[in-house]
Amino acid sequence: MFPMKGGQAIIRSLLDQGADTVFGYPGGQLLPLYDMLYDSELKHILVRHEQCAAHAADGYARASGRVGVCIATSGPGATNLVTGIATAYMDSAPIVAIAGQVPTHLIGNDAFQEVDMIGITMPITKHSFQPSDASEIPAIVRASFHIAKTGRPGPVVIDLPKDIQEQEIMEEVDDLELPGYRPNVKGHPLQIKRAAELIRRSEKPVILAGGGVIISGASREIKELSDLIKAPVTTTLLGKGSFPEDHPSAMGMLGMHGRKVANLTVDECDCLIAVGCRFSDRTTGNVAEFAPNARIIHVDIDPAEIGKNVGVDVPIVGDARNVLRELIAKLKKYEKRDSQWLESVQKFRADCMPRMSYDEVPLKPQQVIKEISQVLDDETVVTTDVGQNQMWMAHFYTSRAPRKFISSGGLGTMGFGFPAAIGAKVALPDSDVVAVCGDGGFLMVCQDLATIREYDIPVVICIMDNRHLGMVAQWQRLFYDERMSHTHLGEVPDFVKLAESFGVEAERIEEPGETSEALSRAIRSGEPALLDIVIDPDEILPMVPPGCGLTEIVGEYRVEREDPQEIKYSPGKADGD
Repeated sequence: MFPMKGGQAIIRSLLDQGADTVFGYPGGQLLPLYDMLYDSELKHILVRHEQCAAHAADGYARASGRVGVCIATSGPGATNLVTGIATAYMDSAPIVAIAGQVPTHLIGNDAFQEVDMIGITMPITKHSFQPSDASEIPAIVRASFHIAKTGRPGPVVIDLPKDIQEQEIMEEVDDLELPGYRPNVKGHPLQIKRAAELIRRSEKPVILAGGGVIISGASREIKELSDLIKAPVTTTLLGKGSFPEDHPSAMGMLGMHGRKVANLTVDECDCLIAVGCRFSDRTTGNVAEFAPNARIIHVDIDPAEIGKNVGVDVPIVGDARNVLRELIAKLKKYEKRDSQWLESVQKFRADCMPRMSYDEVPLKPQQVIKEISQVLDDETVVTTDVGQNQMWMAHFYTSRAPRKFISSGGLGTMGFGFPAAIGAKVALPDSDVVAVCGDGGFLMVCQDLATIREYDIPVVICIMDNRHLGMVAQWQRLFYDERMSHTHLGEVPDFVKLAESFGVEAERIEEPGETSEALSRAIRSGEPALLDIVIDPDEILPMVPPGCGLTEIVGEYRVEREDPQEIKYSPGKADGD
């Protein structure tokens, strides 16, 4: 193995850690590394913007559970990674970002394309490394992967000076010590016992599953717990797919843009078992009014999240799957509870299932999502962008399995969906991958149509085309007296012609029934494809206004049932009470 140069050590170390692909964009300070990539077995995907490299690495990680890797040169190349790194940090996605740096003797001298990448990314990474000698590289890469994927996952940055890439290594240093980094994966037995007792005494328990359930691989345990204690299950945006949403006990997403049944059920419950979530403001609404009748059990591997936003009665720090297994074992010793609460919630759920079928033109987003759902199977990975398109999908799309619904939650990054789909498809080449994007978000990253064409990555892009920044426009309609300030995107471009100019097949969809037919054709083709789906720009998604409780839903909440009367009862109460 030795001697070898630092750039070669990076590649060898990445391969040793199981990496098979990197997403990147070359530049002067990375030339030694890229020279070693010339005939490397490590696959390199040349994106058309560094931000897309970070998002693709993120999508790769979320779809597969493995660490995603992105690389960019120094200066503007490195800073273009920052939004993607922050996105991964907020959503606990394990990525390693390798940034070129000026030679060590120039660091701190304001050299050409020099930035303090470690300083810039310090608040949005789990850790950062800058090797001072090439012999440190193998140990740094091993430590980076370990930190990225253990505990609460997240991004790690390696700031790589050019001269270190060229330096010859005769031997490597021992593994790095990581003092203080000891993720706690087992919950405290006494706290688990307290949680079991609290659940046993409750009459109206609800489970809230967050992204930590998916990261931990605890979906089976969530279902077992739900069946055991007869509790309905709601999720956060990042928890979508942790519990099959076609299950009778599934309430869908909770929060500002959540399902009515989820919001009202949590408002009514007397015990909330929150697993792997951070109680963001978009989930809780006004925290003073959140779950007012409930004692709260909060399970999370990150102690910093417990008690941060919502007061907790039983905090449990630990890995979700480990804690749930211990909790289930204790609960099995108790008498089985009756299902009256669950049955009342299930009835309420059936009564307020949102309406999905429409024959209007322009198309209603609900109709589009209904047709998308009809085509996609349980193994299809769906990514979304950010904005109305994201919340339409989160609210109406039925997700049945973990790691099949990928979205930017905490940072809310427009432009995320398409490159994340590229990463997901590279990670899971045998799975269909569909990116649902808004026209605004897609225009931020549309240049990477070249990437999917050049590398024959058969991602299908569905653009929800309403010629507006839909979510901002919705808020202007609801809260700013319909003063539509700078949210109309205009009539250009023609997305079909744009895609075709990159060699990507494209269709425009304008009528009910066309989405499912075109999407089926696109998937069967095995080629990159784009569907420009023209939707109603005036459609409003029901939502909870900022600062309000979860029951204060504005916007018309249309339901499937034939009886159009307003739903006046809450779960757990008699009809009409």
